[in-house]
Amino acid sequence: MKMNGVPYKLGVDIGGTFTDLVLIHEETGAIYIDKVLTTPADPSQAVLKGVQRLLRKGDMIAENIGRVIHGTTLVANAIIERKGVKTGLITTRGFRDVLEIGREQRYDIYDLFARMPTPLVPRYLRRGVSERVGADGSIIKALDTEETQAVIRDLDHEKVEAIAVSLLHSFRNPKHEKVVEDLIKGINPRIIVSLSSEVVPEIKEYERTSTAVANSYVRPLMQYYLIQLEKDLRGLGFEGTLFMMLSDGGITTAETAAKFPIRVIESGPAGGAIAASCYGELANQRDLISFDMGGTTAKICMIKEGLPLKIKQFETARVYRFKKGSGIPLKVPAIELIEIGAGGGSIAKINNLGLLTVGPGSAGADPGPACYGRGGLEPTVTDADLVLGYLNPDYFLGGEMKLNPEKAREAIAEKIARPMGLSLPEAAWGINEIVNENMVDSARVYAMEKGIDPAKFTLVVLGGAGPVHAYGIALKLKMQNILYPMRAGVLSALGFLLAPASFELSRSYVTVLEKLDIGLVNRMYQELETEGLTLVEQAGVRREEITFSRIVGARYRGQGYEVEVPVPKGRLTLQDLDEIQERFNTEYRRIYNRLNDDIETELIDWRVVVSGPIPHLRLGGNSPSVSQQEGVFKGHREVYFPDSKGYVTSAVYDRYQFRPGDIFDGPAVLEEKESTVVIGPKGHGVIDAWGNVMVTIKE
Repeated sequence: MKMNGVPYKLGVDIGGTFTDLVLIHEETGAIYIDKVLTTPADPSQAVLKGVQRLLRKGDMIAENIGRVIHGTTLVANAIIERKGVKTGLITTRGFRDVLEIGREQRYDIYDLFARMPTPLVPRYLRRGVSERVGADGSIIKALDTEETQAVIRDLDHEKVEAIAVSLLHSFRNPKHEKVVEDLIKGINPRIIVSLSSEVVPEIKEYERTSTAVANSYVRPLMQYYLIQLEKDLRGLGFEGTLFMMLSDGGITTAETAAKFPIRVIESGPAGGAIAASCYGELANQRDLISFDMGGTTAKICMIKEGLPLKIKQFETARVYRFKKGSGIPLKVPAIELIEIGAGGGSIAKINNLGLLTVGPGSAGADPGPACYGRGGLEPTVTDADLVLGYLNPDYFLGGEMKLNPEKAREAIAEKIARPMGLSLPEAAWGINEIVNENMVDSARVYAMEKGIDPAKFTLVVLGGAGPVHAYGIALKLKMQNILYPMRAGVLSALGFLLAPASFELSRSYVTVLEKLDIGLVNRMYQELETEGLTLVEQAGVRREEITFSRIVGARYRGQGYEVEVPVPKGRLTLQDLDEIQERFNTEYRRIYNRLNDDIETELIDWRVVVSGPIPHLRLGGNSPSVSQQEGVFKGHREVYFPDSKGYVTSAVYDRYQFRPGDIFDGPAVLEEKESTVVIGPKGHGVIDAWGNVMVTIKE
């Protein structure tokens, strides 16, 4: 969809090491790509540098860009690094400690010293006020406005910049929360306010409060960042619209993202999953495992029947990064991703037991791996890949960034090889093997939890480091098919351009099916759809193009977790209740292989997803941002493969020179600007019509 008649769209993804940019002409498919090192102190500087470079490459001006779609790590980093603003919490009297009480569950029952996450709001900034709303939404005790004003003045005296308001049962009746917001604005209009009834109007007090607090904690930062970024883009001559990628795979306006920044916390990885599903469709592959490995982390996503799996709650800022339950819960919709501390910048070291470990610590963009020559001294996965012959030191980022093999060898020899009594290749391969095994272990557990056999899925590879490691991952998972999309190194940014304008809204109404108030549900859905319609229209979508899908979280009464059940469209009638029950039975039986017919069905959270059309882009094969060379074959290089027990003379190809229908056998290395594809001796590759590589691993 064109904005203001301008056909160029720009996707920008800020990662831990690199900032990726993809500029595409919607009608011709002409595409321009760039990667620049992320600037952690001010991420917008990398964005501006990349935009200026792209404009020069395309010989165009910023006025040619109709829309910019952006994903950022700002929200996640601010929470993880505790760099948000000073935030207060106002809640119902007696509930100020809900952030510390949590669910009273231990994430590790054998760890006597397990630490829980420190709340984003310290206790002295958490205040209770006298009021009470019942579970049915009725007002049991009116809000004490004088007491509330005194609390607000006290928090203002503490110089808080933001306040989260989370009152008991406000998801059923937000009246008191809105009064508190008005009182805050009357005392100090500069204080940013987030109401739990707007951020996440759903049941579960702890999760709702935690999410509202996190939203307040980062909201001023996001507002400032977006205002400054848009100002800088305008300074370049950009006259279009800035959008943000959401964690659930949709896009929304910068204004909405500034109000609900917690909804964009997983924006970058979500773009990668969207792109993986789109490229899977091109290859006629709908059951996929998306493997996205960048400079800092790797992400795995399951895609079934062409759609990424989604969740409605996840954690961030874990005390132990990969221990579920040790983080801050966020009740927001998101694409389900498994994150592993494995990236090109992951640091290798010898632990206290004398064993080689890799990650989760990362060299990031500054100083980066030792081979970057920017002051890094620790050996990383990228250094090992260089020593193993996977990377071309003269063609990293298409030759724009030279790697220093000597520094990589020195770091691995000094910190790993000599202390462990290993040869340099053995140490480098040990780093590679461990990081691959870490990712495979996570993928196996994830697959078992979902009840699937990875061998029956196709591995889709994303990220700058993903194509280097995918072959080894596939071997360990016994996967026979690997899809290497063109431009895998910037696919998350490209995924932003393939995502529809979309927003999910929800509300809790707890009832057993037999006692459901149909009139209430119809009014609730009408309000949610009207609100969502406004948000999606603001993203430039015509009303006639907007679609609605409804979902309800259902369970047997007394259970603690729900399953997602589609709700019929239109105005609900009594006949629709039977259909909802049947859909619940079908989904519950699919997951648990049984039914409990003697227990009532309970309905909890009612959701609606309001979406615009999926953009249709011409995804051409070759990138015009890279100068064409003579011939596809570039020569040979010595590359280490364990199944050959050493270095093997391998063919090196210029990926941009391949044509549809071309075939090749491993061992082989395919070089492109954004990443490097490494295929072992058992691989057989075919180039498809879009320039993507489908590799089959021979038995």
